[in-house]
Amino acid sequence: MPHLHRRDRRPARRPVRAPRPPATVSVTGSDLVLIGYFAAKQKDFGSLMDAAAADLAARGARVVGQVVQRRGVSRGGARAMARPLSRRTVLSQGRIREAAAVCARADADAAVFLWPLTERQRHTLTALLGRPAIGLAEALADSS
Repeated sequence: MPHLHRRDRRPARRPVRAPRPPATVSVTGSDLVLIGYFAAKQKDFGSLMDAAAADLAARGARVVGQVVQRRGVSRGGARAMARPLSRRTVLSQGRIREAAAVCARADADAAVFLWPLTERQRHTLTALLGRPAIGLAEALADSS
């Protein structure tokens, strides 16, 4: 009988869990906070936020607040452009606190991000903001 090495006696890896379905938020009649992330070179961020708010309003939602994170605007921010983003939240911790305060003040039903969120980002941002976090494409698709 062959001799088993220590690594051969380890239990098998845990099975991969099936992804949780995204939180469904009915856009119609909801109070939403719109959150956008833009690089400093993108000068038309205001019109992109307005267009997203208009798309949501056309589907019956009320945009009760907006939060914008711009990266590379200040001298310190320009140095930060070389550093990787937080894969968990994409936003800075200060901007997350600001977004949570805006959501709480407006008693928003959900936070809608202009970019698509991964499952991990959705879960983390939902916990940090205290309400469902969804991507704009998901919000617009759910209301169709």
